[in-house]
Amino acid sequence: MTPILEVRDLRVYFKTIYGDAKSVDGVSFDVYEREIFGIAGESGCGKSTLVEAALRLIKPPGYVPTGEIRFRGRDLLSMKPRELQKLRWKEVAYIPQGSMNALNPVLKVSEQLTDGILAHSDASKKEARSAALAGLHSVGMPPEVAEMYPHELSGGMSQRVAISMSTSMKPSLILADEPITALDVIMQRLNLQTIADLRDEHGITIMMVAHDMACHAEICDRICVMYGGRMMEIAETTLLFSDPLHPYTHGLLKAVPSIKRRESESIEGIAPSPLNWPSGCRFHPRCPRRMEVCVDTVPPMREVRPGRFVACHLFDTEAAEGADTVGTADAGESTDAAEKSA
Repeated sequence: MTPILEVRDLRVYFKTIYGDAKSVDGVSFDVYEREIFGIAGESGCGKSTLVEAALRLIKPPGYVPTGEIRFRGRDLLSMKPRELQKLRWKEVAYIPQGSMNALNPVLKVSEQLTDGILAHSDASKKEARSAALAGLHSVGMPPEVAEMYPHELSGGMSQRVAISMSTSMKPSLILADEPITALDVIMQRLNLQTIADLRDEHGITIMMVAHDMACHAEICDRICVMYGGRMMEIAETTLLFSDPLHPYTHGLLKAVPSIKRRESESIEGIAPSPLNWPSGCRFHPRCPRRMEVCVDTVPPMREVRPGRFVACHLFDTEAAEGADTVGTADAGESTDAAEKSA
């Protein structure tokens, strides 16, 4: 299967007075046609930065020292500005985090939708307005919303307007950054269903960022788990929840509320700073199954089963057998708990 999006060794750094903050630090993965690919992880792990880099939205003091992002074979990072403008919205669209801040407060919804279409296509104003109204209808918005200002919309309605903007030109790929943030559970469910319908009815590929594992479980085909600017595990959604491999994935699933447990369990410790990532495996200071090799050696991302990728020394036979393990008893308990909760 040929991927629609290929990311190779992507790094996104931000210059600070204390040195470079390495928000994304060597990420590689593929996204395939007509799939919903989820990116999960704690706040600060680099999820949103990854999406912004894919659209060339990183501004100084941010920069991309290395990496490739190929959309259908074309490298987005080396593309000329005019080429990139033609590709945005028409082939690759974006659902931003915080739609209320993404909409212009002094323009009606129809004007904003129309302006976006005119800026990225050769459509006439009449054609652009017709496409804008069709976009609103496709996400279940009534026609009168077109003549409303952003302040007249609820948070959920604003998010659906942002979704309609991303679909107005029938793109092949949509990058969605936290599309259900700050919404009540009813609007979360409606917006997730809308995103799923985009794939099912229009064949659009979607890469979705969210920290809520339940959100990923609802609609994603595959999930990539990030931690400390790197990929920890990639797997099909059902397998990730039923049989998580990486200790960090175990921890994330244990933190998801469940009717099977009286209370959820958090991962001990705090997430490290991108200004000073830990040596070796980024997760080793918090990992209940860490070994001596984890402290100094970076685990490579390896395919341990067909379609299952994990960056962990537990799946390096020589390292696992030849190194001392710290906290083995706790690790077993955490594994059992994660499997039962999945």
